[in-house]
Amino acid sequence: MPKLKTRKAASKRYKVTGNDNFLRRHAFKGHLLMKKSNKQKRKLSQVIKVNYTDIQSIKLMLPY
Repeated sequence: MPKLKTRKAASKRYKVTGNDNFLRRHAFKGHLLMKKSNKQKRKLSQVIKVNYTDIQSIKLMLPY
């Protein structure tokens, strides 16, 4: 059976934790930052855990 390939886009966006959870960055932090408050930008900078409904699809994209 051939090797499974990793989705490179997913490997750049998600990091695996020790408990097989995934970490991701917030959206809306790339541009148009002048109109956003400092509080909002600070919250968007934090790394958060991926929702449990998305974990199965991410595991398929990152087999190893």
